[in-house]
Amino acid sequence: MNIVAYNVYLWHCSASINKFHCTSLQNLLLLFHPENLARKRLRMQEKDVVSKELLKRITLDIARILLHMKVEQAEIVESSHPRVEERRADLVARMRGQDGHFLLHIEVQNNNDLQMPCRMLRYRSDLCLQQPEEEIRQVLLYIGKEPLRMASGITQSGLEYQYQTVDMHRIDCTRLLDEDSPDALVLAVLCDFKGRSPRAVIRHILGRLQVLTEGAPGRFRDYMKMLEILSTNRDLFDVVKEEQSMLSEVLITELPSYGLGMERGMEQGLEQGLEQGRQQGRQQGEQQMLRKLLQKRFGPLRPEFEARISSASVEELERLGEQVLEGLTLDQIFSN
Repeated sequence: MNIVAYNVYLWHCSASINKFHCTSLQNLLLLFHPENLARKRLRMQEKDVVSKELLKRITLDIARILLHMKVEQAEIVESSHPRVEERRADLVARMRGQDGHFLLHIEVQNNNDLQMPCRMLRYRSDLCLQQPEEEIRQVLLYIGKEPLRMASGITQSGLEYQYQTVDMHRIDCTRLLDEDSPDALVLAVLCDFKGRSPRAVIRHILGRLQVLTEGAPGRFRDYMKMLEILSTNRDLFDVVKEEQSMLSEVLITELPSYGLGMERGMEQGLEQGLEQGRQQGRQQGEQQMLRKLLQKRFGPLRPEFEARISSASVEELERLGEQVLEGLTLDQIFSN
């Protein structure tokens, strides 16, 4: 057996151990071609980096919203456990609040790893040795594309070990959409849309991201990149790109009222003009987004609805946009 055939044989053995079977040698070779493996690893690494970075920024919100913990403070704890290989937990935070003081370990997983319970136990033992006086709570946050198939612990003779698993597939997206946090909005793309149109949810996320990152186009681009990467786990990448293209037509900085605010600011005081331009631009941006959302779903709007949109405040426009996602009729949306 030559070295190529031997390597293929080893790959096949490894795949079989993990209950993964290829139907032919040709499929096996294609699947494990170095270029395909490199692309797959890059995609997985991008998702891991994005999800872990978001997680660190909204640790407190995750604890409250997804884990129902009564906590007020979160302090990130650096955790590195050198053995033969370098190993670092995704997130360890010292939490304080009504639920007491404890270490919260959250591990983000993008695929089904049958060895995950053993890995979590190893993380726990390392944390226990590093922080022997601390209570430790562990959570596995699954963001993968495939249905969750991993156990949440180990039950053997002389060993009973459990940790909490949160499957983002089963989290109601409104729990994150209701937060005024760009990070939470981006994570919402991984959640259960509860029968809502994926396109409508993506449109809502983009509209809110535009408002929350107003005046900081660099931040908006960063969040868009994160959203694009995570959306591939729900087969929504194309929808995100299409809605992003539509949104680019109504960028705040291109709106006439924004420019008018800037001009008046030069005459009456730069700071006052900037604020006026932002407020007017935000309102008109919300109006344009709501019109597009309603027209996409219901077709041309009646004059009374157009008038209602034109006179609505930013807060009312946001409320109307949220009601569109609830599946109401046009008359029900404008009934209040």
